[in-house]
Amino acid sequence: MLLPLVILLAFCSCASAVWQMPLRRPAPDSFRTEEPLSAAASPGDMGADAWTETMAETNTFTPTNYTVVKDFFVQSPPGFNSTGFDPLTSSFGLIDRSPSRWRTFRRAVQRLNAEADSHTAYKVFYLARHGEGFHNVGERVHGSKAWDAYWSMLNGDGNITWGPDPLLTPLGISQAARNTVAWTQEAKAGAPLPERLYSSPLSRAMSTLEITWEDLLLDEVRPVIKENLREVIGVHTCDKRRTKSYIRKHYAHFDFEVPFSEHDQRWSPEWRESDRQATFRLQRALDELFATDSATYISITAHGGAIGAFLRACGHPNAQTIGLRTGSMVPVVVKAVDYRAQANELLAGGQSLAAPPRQTQASSNGRLRQSIEL
Repeated sequence: MLLPLVILLAFCSCASAVWQMPLRRPAPDSFRTEEPLSAAASPGDMGADAWTETMAETNTFTPTNYTVVKDFFVQSPPGFNSTGFDPLTSSFGLIDRSPSRWRTFRRAVQRLNAEADSHTAYKVFYLARHGEGFHNVGERVHGSKAWDAYWSMLNGDGNITWGPDPLLTPLGISQAARNTVAWTQEAKAGAPLPERLYSSPLSRAMSTLEITWEDLLLDEVRPVIKENLREVIGVHTCDKRRTKSYIRKHYAHFDFEVPFSEHDQRWSPEWRESDRQATFRLQRALDELFATDSATYISITAHGGAIGAFLRACGHPNAQTIGLRTGSMVPVVVKAVDYRAQANELLAGGQSLAAPPRQTQASSNGRLRQSIEL
């Protein structure tokens, strides 16, 4: 009688121990090995779910200073020449081109955050410029000088409509699709897909995000629209956004930041942001992301001017010289700190730029054109 009783007590003790163990989701097969993802892996299946299981959260705080980590991407060290460089065919510019390049990158970023104190955080931003819009065609047709002085203040020229808030051209759509191809290829090699998707509220940016991530992430990550990610504000009709109702109808799977007004309350036909003001606005966007979002890998789809301001805000050494073509992207690893002894450059204030004098006639290529306020 004594032996069966001992066996029974031992069984109950083991069962109790097992019951109290936390339930753990089995690790995906691809994470039971140190090897990079198979080339046959589907980024749609392996991307968001798999990668987020290995991504640690970053510290969250409102930073006092930003710097760019220059060790990972060719675009980050001073003196980078973007002429002829295509990040979509060059692993986005990753310096390490070995087969294990993305595994090494993920480990390095994870180590930076693991060893950081509570006042330091590192994030990886994938900054994507929208594909070609009809306003880009308008500027190309009329020339930049005539565009800035005259045509940008109209809604079109009778042949092309670019305002307000122009859509992507057929070329712009194909440029956005190139991003999907590039991300599919790099995800198979182990590139960490973004945990968050943010977009400007202008149609060309939202459509580019939609096309880029539709088959890769949109079933798992809902994009968020942020006003501070929009293009330089004012005067140019192409930079005036549509109503919240329009956006909700045409981009139903996007979420809005709170608050987000029905009408565009920032755009003015008389005043345009200076570079300093745009940089301050993008610095505030950076502040918010580091203060409220603990994700390590973040995608932002925006505009040439906004991305330039973003790079200036985080102290990128090539902010003034990186030529980002439509449909292209630039990755950047940003270090943020919250120390009283380290402060960002004071950017607040400064004079807005007045719109050029309204003309009743404008000269383009030596021909007088009658002004039509469309």
